[in-house]
Amino acid sequence: MTHEVLPNGSVIGILGGGQLGRMLAMAAARLGYKVRIFEPSAQAPAGDVAISVTQAGYDDHEALKAFALSCDVLTFEFENIPSAALALLEDTRPLFPARTALEVSQDRLVEKDFLNSLGLKTAPYCAIDAAEGVAQALEKTGCPAILKTRRFGYDGKGQARVMAASEADAAYASLNGAPAIAEGFVKFSREVSVIIARGRDGRVSAYDPGENIHRDGILATTTVPADLPAMLRADAVLLASKIVTALDYVGVMGVELFVTPEGLVVNEIAPRVHNSGHWTQAGCAVDQFEQHIRAITGWPLGDGSRHANVVMENLIGDDVARAAEMAETKGVQIHLYGKAETRAGRKMGHVNRVTGAA
Repeated sequence: MTHEVLPNGSVIGILGGGQLGRMLAMAAARLGYKVRIFEPSAQAPAGDVAISVTQAGYDDHEALKAFALSCDVLTFEFENIPSAALALLEDTRPLFPARTALEVSQDRLVEKDFLNSLGLKTAPYCAIDAAEGVAQALEKTGCPAILKTRRFGYDGKGQARVMAASEADAAYASLNGAPAIAEGFVKFSREVSVIIARGRDGRVSAYDPGENIHRDGILATTTVPADLPAMLRADAVLLASKIVTALDYVGVMGVELFVTPEGLVVNEIAPRVHNSGHWTQAGCAVDQFEQHIRAITGWPLGDGSRHANVVMENLIGDDVARAAEMAETKGVQIHLYGKAETRAGRKMGHVNRVTGAA
């Protein structure tokens, strides 16, 4: 099935005004599109490169409706959007990815059930509905484990480690009574991710898997190519393709994986452009941001081929002060997000360092 390409000069509405929205807006401009941003907070880095910013909460349905009507197609850079808001938006303008895909990824329990239904491996898990259920959940998952809120967690937030059963009550209390899930530890040799896109015509294109290093729950570096045998690289791409096809997905998705002796285990999926895909800006002719814009506007997808080996490093907090010094290094590409305030743990930018030809 073919789809008409969204005409030049059309307006893309992006929900969320962070750095991902900023880079999506810049990619949209290269393809001749204008961008409007919807963002609850006053400081929106994406607003610097958009034609307008609507500052309102996701519970302000009147503002959401007016925003949607001012756009030709809608997408998002932030997945924690209330279901009622998504329903309103989807009823007003085309929304990609669709609400159903977002709702799967918003709830860790629903996500794990979905992945298992496809025959994909995940960490052992069990829902926790109240403090009394923690011990029973840990019996199923084993200990050590991680307790996570089912919703609204990212970059290590909404999580608590349980190294011994005696720590379970305090760990659960730190989640403030939110519906939770216990996940058993997975013994893995490395963490990798696949950035994959699916177009409105159902065609799929994937980038090479990247190898990720996290510090304090936040992505620190992504290295491409990942140190994986060819068979596992192919398995990772096929697995990601299975997920986006089952969801009838349109857009770019990040699929995070653990590499284990028994094969690949899915950690989580992110229904948007992904931090671990920033390397594509220096390693591919069509980066993940342009790929997403192509997908949602009906353009043909880029093939995902890589022309360079790349190491992406996040600039977190005061790391951003090193940017000018790093710019002196050959093969380094600097991306700063224009955030006014530097804070510990805050992503301020990233650098892509080309380490050789692919």
